[in-house]
Amino acid sequence: MGHLKHRDLNATRERLRDQVAHALRAALISGELRPGEVYSAPVLAEDFGISATPVREAMLDLAREGLVEPVRNKGFRVTEVNERDLDQYTEIRALIEIPMVGRITRSAGRAELEALRPVAEEIVRAAREHDLIGYLEADRQFHLSLLTLSGNERLVETVGDLRKRSRLYGLNALDERGELIPSAQEHLELLDLMLAGDAKGAEKCMAKHLGHVRSLWAKSEAAAKSAR
Repeated sequence: MGHLKHRDLNATRERLRDQVAHALRAALISGELRPGEVYSAPVLAEDFGISATPVREAMLDLAREGLVEPVRNKGFRVTEVNERDLDQYTEIRALIEIPMVGRITRSAGRAELEALRPVAEEIVRAAREHDLIGYLEADRQFHLSLLTLSGNERLVETVGDLRKRSRLYGLNALDERGELIPSAQEHLELLDLMLAGDAKGAEKCMAKHLGHVRSLWAKSEAAAKSAR
C-alpha cells in the first residue's frame, strides 16, 4: 500500500496491539484509510514495520467497534457510513447530550467545569494549527469528560461508541478551508454558559454544536466520495 503514514510502534504485544488500533483509528479519521476499501493485515503491517499478528488483532478490535468488517481471505473493509446512519447517530446523541448538559450545568461544581477549559482551548489550538488528530482527540476528551460529570459510566460508554461509529472522513479539505474552527470555538462557548449557570443556554448551544457537527460529517462524506 505504501501511503499510510509511518508511525513508530515499539512495545509489548498487548500494548503494541493497542497502539496499532489507535493508529488505525487515526488513519480512518484522517481519510488515509478510505470507506469501502479492503486492506490486508500483512500489507498494513509492512507500513508499520511490524508483524501481521498485532495488526490483525487490532483490526478485529476495530471490527467489534463497527469501524471495519472482515472480508474472507482478503482482509478488512472499512465500514461505510451513509446519510441515514449519520442522522440516526446525531439523533441519539442529541437525545442524550442536550438534556444531560443542562443537568450537569445545574449539578457540577465550578472547579469541575473549569478543569475542562484547557481541553476546550486545545481543541481551538489544534483547529487553528491544522492538527487534525489532535483536534479529534481533544474533542473526544472534552465531550466524554463532560459527560463523566453525570456519574453515569454507561452513558459515557454509549456516547463514546457513537462517536467511534460516526467518525469523520477526509477532514483535510475542511481543515484547509478553516471550517473546523467555528465548531472548535463552540466548546468554549458551551463551557462559559455552563459556568454562568445558564442550563437552557447550554442546552441550546449543545443542540447547535451537534447540528454543526452533523453538517461537517455531510461535507466530509461528500468530499470523500468525490476523491474516490
